[in-house]
Amino acid sequence: MAASIKINHLRKVYGNNVAVDELNTDFYAGQVVALLGENGAGKSTLLNMIVGFLKPTSGKVLINGDNIATSPEKVKKEIGFLPEGSPLYEDMKVEDFLNYMSELKGTDRNQVIQAIRLANLEDVTSCKIETLSKGFRRRVGFAVSQLGNPPIMILDEPTDGLDPNQKAHLLGLIGDMGKEKTIIISTHLLDEAQAVANRIMIMHKGIIKIDGDLETITRRTRTISLENAFIKLTR
Repeated sequence: MAASIKINHLRKVYGNNVAVDELNTDFYAGQVVALLGENGAGKSTLLNMIVGFLKPTSGKVLINGDNIATSPEKVKKEIGFLPEGSPLYEDMKVEDFLNYMSELKGTDRNQVIQAIRLANLEDVTSCKIETLSKGFRRRVGFAVSQLGNPPIMILDEPTDGLDPNQKAHLLGLIGDMGKEKTIIISTHLLDEAQAVANRIMIMHKGIIKIDGDLETITRRTRTISLENAFIKLTR
């Protein structure tokens, strides 16, 4: 199986700070990958380079064989991205905003209806985004990431601001979608990683310290839990 995302010697440097350091890895359809790390580990920097929002200092990202640096328009159609603190036009109504984003992405009205349903936004479609809670705003951002039914999803802190029921719903969706799509989620919540991911990467100071399923990680770190492994690798 060909990798849907292939990362070669990816590096990002800010002054004297190396945010991502010579990363080489592949991601495949059917994987839900949880990217874990403390604040400042380089997670968001990595995700922003994968989707083409941030230019690497060196190295490259291939999406289904195409370099995102040289074919950005083609590649970005393959990716649904939920950034941390997803930017929204707060003075727009939810449905109007989704229609607008759908037009920009070149998708049709049916995609908007589907995204509203997936994100459980039916009750707030006529509400202005500025009136919504943080959890609902996050769900609007998730709905945007679903427009066009992209085969690759990059989700940065997707459950931030959601209540327990909303988290359970979204994690269930991610798990179901991950049977066919390539999904990378960045999270601080270890229980979420264990609940939804079939592959876990722990990042520390720009380096992937370990990469594998939960059993592999605990065995290689000689620990009894993901929490203990995380502490051991990032302290």
